Amino acid sequence: MLYGAMKVTVGGSLKLVFRPWVEGLENVPAEGPAILASNHLSFSDSFFLPAVLDRKVTFIAKAEYFTTPGVKGRLTAAFFKGVGQLPVDRSGARGAGEAAVKSGIEVIERGELFGIYPEGTRSPDGRLYRGKPGGLARVALATGAPVIPVAMIDTEKIQPPGKVVPKVMRPGIRIGKPLDFSRYQGMEHDRFVLRAVTDEVMYEIMKLSGQEYVDMYATAAKRQIAEAAKAEKEAAKAARAALAQAEKDQADKEKAHRDQSDR
Repeated sequence: MLYGAMKVTVGGSLKLVFRPWVEGLENVPAEGPAILASNHLSFSDSFFLPAVLDRKVTFIAKAEYFTTPGVKGRLTAAFFKGVGQLPVDRSGARGAGEAAVKSGIEVIERGELFGIYPEGTRSPDGRLYRGKPGGLARVALATGAPVIPVAMIDTEKIQPPGKVVPKVMRPGIRIGKPLDFSRYQGMEHDRFVLRAVTDEVMYEIMKLSGQEYVDMYATAAKRQIAEAAKAEKEAAKAARAALAQAEKDQADKEKAHRDQSDR
């Protein structure tokens, strides 16, 4: 009931204001389980995709969204539950992966749509990063559910980092044809098979989105960007300190010269 209410209010508002365009809606089955594997450009991806679908789609979200104390925390938890997101504790990498797989299998076994971002986190620069060979492939192989590649287009431009007011523009959603991995069913613990399945899905997402592909994990890219920003900040701080010291040395030199002239 809550999902339906959120679908009408939040989903309806998004469609009315941003008017997202959609291609390939016919590739989402009218009934039965399926996995929607999407690129991840923005926090809003988990809202725009459900807004254009007639069926409920369940995503996983970090547990902090559901456990933050206070009024704001309770409202946030209610909102995420209302839009069909499940909490997953990401405090431990292995535990998080197992929780994601378990949640995905449960959604699929109910005959519903399970949404997942194979990159594991939002792209830091709009490019498509290597998919993690865990949740997506394991849920697909354990359940036999088809995997539907999805490309979110331009959602990162609506509210870039640091911007409070979103830009009103038309994002896009391109939905590809279902991928069948039944030939690998029962092999969800074979890491080479998991890698092959994940790479095939990422290739289809790349074709749909037109993004440049980067053969590294987005989490590693974010670390590199953070380290580069830190190094740049430290270099700028050192340069300011060097300039201040040079100015002080010059002032001292000029003062010494004046003192010598006054004698």
